Amino acid sequence: METDVVVVGAGPTGLLLAGDLAEAGVRVTLLERREHGSNVTRAFAVHARTMEELEIRGLAGELAKTGTSIRSLRLFGGAQVSLAGLPSEFSSLLITPQYQTERVLRERVDALGVPVVRGSEVVGVTQDGTGVDITARAADGTVTSYRARYAVGTDGVNSAVRTALGLPFPGRSVIKSIMLADVRLSTPPADVLTVNGVGDGFAFVAPFGDGWYRVFAWNRRHQVDDSAPLELAEIREVTRRALGSDFGMGEARWLSRFHSDERQVPRYRVGRVFLAGDAAHCHSPAGGQGMNTGLQDAANLGWKLAAAVRGWGDTELLESYHTERHPVGRAVLRSSGVLVRLALIRSSWGRAVRNALATAMLKLPPVLAAAAGTISAINVRYPAPSGADRRVGIRVPNLALRTGRLYDALHGGRFVLIGAGAAMVALPPQVDAAELARPVDRLMLVRPDGYLGWVGTAEEFPAWARDYFHS
Repeated sequence: METDVVVVGAGPTGLLLAGDLAEAGVRVTLLERREHGSNVTRAFAVHARTMEELEIRGLAGELAKTGTSIRSLRLFGGAQVSLAGLPSEFSSLLITPQYQTERVLRERVDALGVPVVRGSEVVGVTQDGTGVDITARAADGTVTSYRARYAVGTDGVNSAVRTALGLPFPGRSVIKSIMLADVRLSTPPADVLTVNGVGDGFAFVAPFGDGWYRVFAWNRRHQVDDSAPLELAEIREVTRRALGSDFGMGEARWLSRFHSDERQVPRYRVGRVFLAGDAAHCHSPAGGQGMNTGLQDAANLGWKLAAAVRGWGDTELLESYHTERHPVGRAVLRSSGVLVRLALIRSSWGRAVRNALATAMLKLPPVLAAAAGTISAINVRYPAPSGADRRVGIRVPNLALRTGRLYDALHGGRFVLIGAGAAMVALPPQVDAAELARPVDRLMLVRPDGYLGWVGTAEEFPAWARDYFHS
């Protein structure tokens, strides 16, 4: 079976990527090992930058209806990270279970007619100078071969694609024996998102929105293998210890244990094969970064693969996926690692110092802005090529143009050229208009993922951009 791109893994990252490719007119096939979707969801946070990427695709409003937005995050003690000052339309954090994000992305993929082959386990990946061969085995033993120009592994921490490439996944386990449960609560917590650590344990409670709650808990006093039996009583006890109450935790429909690793593959691209999401990087759940980073990987990669398939994207453009996203993954590993280690401080005096310092530091506007921008990924920018305008690589907010909103214009994987004839008329108050629009005689080319791709005069318009507009 021949296609342009095979995407392996139908989680959020794979679904977003497949949808982007299909919208750009690329033939894409999505392979998924699971026969059916799963409610075993660990992600609940959809950050501002992810919401912006979803808005570019016309999906943010639909997802927003499934959850609750909160304007600040409580870290330690009284320390709060306010998101209200983010220079974005989405100056908040959306709390919604991962399966809702998957549903919205899956409906888009289905509407675009992307073939999704479920129950298809990848057992081989080879490549040559013109394409990639993927071998997949169905549950009944039937083997199917796929020939594609490119392939992407979005198949999670145990990625079959990464294994087939022979790539290492260096790192270590950072938290063992995290407990998960879906429960009913007779007295739900007052906050939408409730989390706290007390040295020998922590607990996190988030709503599904249908009367069920997901609880994460960790007990330093009882570190066991992931396969060890788990009783609701242990989760109740740890939750009471960490949060001061178990909120009347009663019926449980599901219980499990897992461990959290910090790992990153050294290369996101090997020839014609790419890795994204948990297949490329994994880290602690602190800060709710995992799913968001994967979705942003997909947003970066999709238009570049489409460019290569359509003939105007070269090897350098494809390599820029690794160049731009690998440092972001590394930074997320660092920031989430710091948060989880601070949460697990054991001594009472250490926690007191942590709480006092965090509360004091987050009252300083520059520190607060940096923390909010890091957690939300609004601060992510990509390095400008040598000799390029220093603004190249910055994230562009949803500017109001004479022809409408920028993100609407980007829909469908398009570039948008902004110049004097399409002047910005209403910038968000947090954005420095002079920084983006100076000087007025220059043109700005916004990439499909909402980052600034080029700045210059009409005479300097790059050849690759001319190829795009004529492709």
